[in-house]
Amino acid sequence: MKTIHTLAELRAELAQAPSRPAFVPTMGNLHDGHLALIRQARGLVAGSGSPVVASIFVNRLQFGPNEDFDRYPRTLARDAELLAGAGCDILFAPAEDELYPEPQGYKVIPPEGLANILEGAFRPGFFTGVCTVVHKLFNIVQPRVAVFGKKDYQQLMVLRNMVAQMALPIEVVGGETLRSPEGLALSSRNGYLSDAERAEALTLVRLLRGIQTQARAAEVLTPGLLQQWEDAAMAELRQRGWAPDYVMVRRQKDLHPATAEELTAGLQATPLVTLVAARIGHTRLIDNLEV
Repeated sequence: MKTIHTLAELRAELAQAPSRPAFVPTMGNLHDGHLALIRQARGLVAGSGSPVVASIFVNRLQFGPNEDFDRYPRTLARDAELLAGAGCDILFAPAEDELYPEPQGYKVIPPEGLANILEGAFRPGFFTGVCTVVHKLFNIVQPRVAVFGKKDYQQLMVLRNMVAQMALPIEVVGGETLRSPEGLALSSRNGYLSDAERAEALTLVRLLRGIQTQARAAEVLTPGLLQQWEDAAMAELRQRGWAPDYVMVRRQKDLHPATAEELTAGLQATPLVTLVAARIGHTRLIDNLEV
């Protein structure tokens, strides 16, 4: 695997490739979930000779003023070893002044109806930062396919819509959420958790699975019933010492609430997803589960 730090060197390297690469953007501090995306990307270009490119860049634009940009773990040497073992061909790890040689005045602002709900409501400007850096990375790498994890469900949807509306010749593929044997969704921020907090974090997936089970067993779903499940989950999180931002059951297609008519038609006609974000101690965790 080659580790490259400049745009010029990366473009020169990719110019020699027989076809456009598969791409996995990350912020580093990698775990098995990231490596599963690399292996998935490897499979998507198998037999083509196309390289698999991963990027590591902690993107300042998507962090709010009181978020963890400065303390976000930077573990480049370890990450490079993991990527090489997972089948990555090129690691692009630019310095901040390489990717942003001047203040990024031009930004990609996603539509409010998708970007200002759920995560966007609690992290203003987050998806503008994500879309701007990913669009820039797409312009640099020129991938044929890009792989993003479903754990960041809303992010995956925002980026798919960006690619479609911008007519970018890129296939965006979602990778399934990888979990610990106990069920905890793998996340770089899990490293912030104490042992006690890590055990308590399993509450999130338990609540998600509970809603999934109830929804699949219900004879008829209604907006009021979904609201009851959301309220009950929020109340339990608060009782257990969490600071929850949201527990919401939404349509998979656009993350908006399903109508009564859609719910009456059933889950096959209108697939749902439950999304949760909550803070335990100093760590904010997100998770989701398709219903």
